[in-house]
Amino acid sequence: MSRSPAAFLRALALGLLLGVLASCGKSGRTADLVFIQSAEPETLDPALVSDQVSMRVSSALFEGLCRLDADGRPQPGAAQRWEISREGKRYDFFLRPGLQWSDGSALQAADFVQSWRRVLDPQSAADYASLLHVIAGARAFNEGQSKDPQSVALRALGPMHLQVDLEQPTPYFLDLCALVVTAPVPLRAMQQQGEHWMKPGRLVGNGSYLLEQWRLDDCIVLRRNPRYWDVASVALERIEVRQVQDANTALGFFLTGQCDLMMDKGMVPPALALKLRQQPWFHTGPYLGTWFIRANVRRPALRDVRVRQALALAVDKRLLVEKITQMGEPVADAMVPKGTGQGYLPPKGLGHDPKRARELLAQAGFPSGSGFPRLEYLYLPLPVERNLAIELQNMWQRELGIVVGLAKQEQKAWLQSMRTLDYDLCRSSWVGDYNDPSTFLDLFTSGNGQNRTGFASADYDRLIAQAAAEPLLPRRLQLQANAEQLLIEQAPVIPVYHYVGVQFFDAQRLEGVRINAVDDHPFRCMRWREPALSGARR
Repeated sequence: MSRSPAAFLRALALGLLLGVLASCGKSGRTADLVFIQSAEPETLDPALVSDQVSMRVSSALFEGLCRLDADGRPQPGAAQRWEISREGKRYDFFLRPGLQWSDGSALQAADFVQSWRRVLDPQSAADYASLLHVIAGARAFNEGQSKDPQSVALRALGPMHLQVDLEQPTPYFLDLCALVVTAPVPLRAMQQQGEHWMKPGRLVGNGSYLLEQWRLDDCIVLRRNPRYWDVASVALERIEVRQVQDANTALGFFLTGQCDLMMDKGMVPPALALKLRQQPWFHTGPYLGTWFIRANVRRPALRDVRVRQALALAVDKRLLVEKITQMGEPVADAMVPKGTGQGYLPPKGLGHDPKRARELLAQAGFPSGSGFPRLEYLYLPLPVERNLAIELQNMWQRELGIVVGLAKQEQKAWLQSMRTLDYDLCRSSWVGDYNDPSTFLDLFTSGNGQNRTGFASADYDRLIAQAAAEPLLPRRLQLQANAEQLLIEQAPVIPVYHYVGVQFFDAQRLEGVRINAVDDHPFRCMRWREPALSGARR
């Protein structure tokens, strides 16, 4: 006799309960909210974070001139207001009176100047430094053409007045000012504490929360910052962020009331995907995110564009989303989701054409895969990622006759492998930092810290630069589409599907978690509708 989805999940919860409680390490709950994510943050330093897992925590500890609301839109943050020049190239930000660091010292405009210069300093090797290239003089300083940090058009015109000049009008500049990479860091505390400045009890921030505890590979505890300028609106006093990689264990935490919120796509056990989608506490919706495969074009076997195109053409993307991910994700023809910004139309992708894939591989000198060297595909240790890896391995073997080995790495090691180009093929993903095609396309310019493929094209760089300087929107979008067409044809990346957001939470009780374009959900926006019952579903 078949059981209803709810009954099935209750049975699963009971089966997992003992293991969950044993792994919890304690019987009681002391946090207002328990949040599970799938990996340990790589770093909490705003200048160096580059992955969503790290950003979720870092953005609670540090805040920029702007901050995102629950809908993912930039709002005044450390800056109370701003003025934009008529031509759109000069921004004057006026900080809130009485701003403080969490240690009680004054936070001033000079802190932003010094922090942004630190991001741009080539010695910092900040992956996100290129986002600040829109500032006049920033690219030259970041790329070492200028050694003078004063050449970057950032000026503190007073304790509470920051002036920024841009190379050209940048319609998404306020969105950049809400990203954690543009948040100030306490340089004085960093100099005093050295490498220990990010430890609990020592970290000085200006965000809505403080770092109370960090047990590696276990949990991070955040406590409300009493010196935050808007502390009165922050409802949750204490938040526990647990790192749980196993999807079934994470689901067990949620179903047994040991967790209130999960948001990672990898936290959906593939075998339960269809049942979970029927639950009232399971929420999903589209956002600016793409799952794709990187090809290291510096590997001898992958230098030939025909080989990379063959690998792309052999991938049956529709089968992957219908058989493996099962979340209703749209197949990705290109990196940028359709409609990004103000009506972007991505180019037509390479599609699924095994016959053409075999022809290209033969032209490259490997008919039916004969003589082709063994490649390795790198993936994360999550069930859905493992299933995708196995299916991709089968597709390349079946359609091209080539052998691709599988290797998994924890997130920190995986990020490092991409950063150092120590891989052949690699699963990857990107979530847009702001609602404009450039948040995807700028990644693959030469020298960009997020490129991580070895791909470099003067024609691509030129098109991206022309688009950035183009004031007319239709022409700008066309230049971006031309650049993306070149990127797809060169195939250093293989777009597979666009993400849909996934959240596990009781919307009748927990508010402030909303589907939005950038998949950003600030803890300071969350609150319980029933304070007396907060911290556990009963």
